[in-house]
Amino acid sequence: MCLDCFASAEQVAQKGISNNIDDRIKNDKKIDEKIVKLLLLGAGESGKSTFIKQLMIIKGSGFNERSRSEYIVIIRSNLLQVTRSILSAMAMLYIELEKQESKEDRDKILNFLKDEVGDVDPDEILEVNPAKLQTISQCIVNLWKDEGFRACELRRKEYQLMDSACYYLDMAAEICSPNYQPSDQDILRSRKKTTSISEYTFDIKKVQLKVIDVGGQRNERRKWLQLFDIVTSIIFLASLSDYNLRLAENQQTNRMVESIELFATIVQYPWFQNKSIILFLNKTDLFEMEIQNSNIKDYFPQYTGPELDAEAAKNFVKGMYEDKKPAPREGPDSTHLFSHFTCATDTDNITKVFKNVQEIILRSYLNEFNLV
Repeated sequence: MCLDCFASAEQVAQKGISNNIDDRIKNDKKIDEKIVKLLLLGAGESGKSTFIKQLMIIKGSGFNERSRSEYIVIIRSNLLQVTRSILSAMAMLYIELEKQESKEDRDKILNFLKDEVGDVDPDEILEVNPAKLQTISQCIVNLWKDEGFRACELRRKEYQLMDSACYYLDMAAEICSPNYQPSDQDILRSRKKTTSISEYTFDIKKVQLKVIDVGGQRNERRKWLQLFDIVTSIIFLASLSDYNLRLAENQQTNRMVESIELFATIVQYPWFQNKSIILFLNKTDLFEMEIQNSNIKDYFPQYTGPELDAEAAKNFVKGMYEDKKPAPREGPDSTHLFSHFTCATDTDNITKVFKNVQEIILRSYLNEFNLV
């Protein structure tokens, strides 16, 4: 019996709409299955956003005029943020400026910050009038020449200071100029706290790659769970240079210890038993400089390698992370871990590393959908 023959016109129309929705859902699912999804994880300031920016240069179209204009605001804010951070630390560490003129410059900068931006969160982007910023440009340049100010920067491990502090202070006059246009390197070194889930799409070997970036701070990690079961692979970024630093959220906790514990938690999740996990041991450039002045054994007594040896220390850190991988199991449910040393601000380095990584990602995708 044809039940539809007894249906009203309205019921027939509703069934038609329902069938169209079902077809659309099936079609969207087929399209979605053809997209390779890569999740970027890691503790705060590990370099996830910098890696995304490198992909925009390597696999995308770079930065257009509009995005460069937006980065001018961020970079100028970063310059003011690092200047304020060092001045605040000087008071905390009882470090005096060497010159009387520097003290006058300091007061001008602090008054400027008070009048223009007020008392805001240290991570918040400071938007200031470019013309007014010029009025303290020379003050920042002068401070950076002061021995007391520089001595405080050298004690950066005792307080929170972004990695690009010296880079931007060296460029202070240029950044404050009304005609300033940021280079790719300026943009790569910029810092803006990630507080939401952001998605970026790239094409690799005729396959669409969707990269999902989420905040790494403790209060952002609850957002990660909703993404675990939809991704093909994970890149976990860990900052090598964090071995002698403390968390901004908890001054008693070593950043690298926190990162290793976070990595251990992630690789144990059942969602990742058949996934590829790619570990980027990042910021090799900063680590190699820092290791010459700060012995890793002071923070990780189990280190038995030679002192001031960057290669031995890097491999030691690599081992601490790799030891957290679950014991191998038989069959397709085994977790695969691939480790790379990276410098996210070095385009050549990331280009070479990503050539290897994209093969791993594509292989994982093909395995997941039984296409090999």
